[in-house]
Amino acid sequence: MTNKNKPIIQMKGISKFYNVGGEEVRALDNASITIYEGEFVAIIGPSGSGKSTLMNIIGCLDVADKGEYLLDGQAIEKYTDSELAKIRNKKIGFIFQSFNLLSRMSTFDNVALPLIYQGMPMHERKQRAMEAIERVALADRAKHKPTELSGGQQQRVAIARALATHPTILLADEPTGNLDSRTGEDIMHLFHELHEAGNTIVLITHSEKIAQQAERRIRIMDGHVEEEPYTFKTEGGII
Repeated sequence: MTNKNKPIIQMKGISKFYNVGGEEVRALDNASITIYEGEFVAIIGPSGSGKSTLMNIIGCLDVADKGEYLLDGQAIEKYTDSELAKIRNKKIGFIFQSFNLLSRMSTFDNVALPLIYQGMPMHERKQRAMEAIERVALADRAKHKPTELSGGQQQRVAIARALATHPTILLADEPTGNLDSRTGEDIMHLFHELHEAGNTIVLITHSEKIAQQAERRIRIMDGHVEEEPYTFKTEGGII
């Protein structure tokens, strides 16, 4: 059971600088956001707005040059690269636009791969992987390779792979970007099901239509973040 009043992502004054042609470019400029456990949040912005940089910092793929980032109460700035890799593997389930599946491996093996990196025993690994595959309705495709699957099925495999580690956050980067509109709707329906089951979802998109399906939106433009307020929910209703 999730507690939607518990902050799971807290960024305070996050800035990220790059040197381009001798000039300093601020990909993120003093960005502060809070995302709560069990939320479905869309981060929306055009290309070059800074959303990829923000995603990389949320996903512990990069670190900020300035500011503080707490992930599930942990101050990320204090960790080494190897420690960040462990945090990524256990706390964050990545879902990419290009699926990032290994073409020579079956659905089952692709889903089980991050569990191997965790050092999980084989019997538990098999159970976890099949549970995740069944959750995305692909049990009958467990032995199929990516080339034998449709684009929508490949994205479902990618979602199952993210779910298998029981992550704190599902971080999805343009998950419908390589899909036709109907298949994209099916994938969004799956995200809604996962959200209703209690998963915390952070979805990065340039599409207003996709962003409007989220519970809350964080807009980013030229490195500046504008966050919609979070509505606290209690058993008695909305605060």
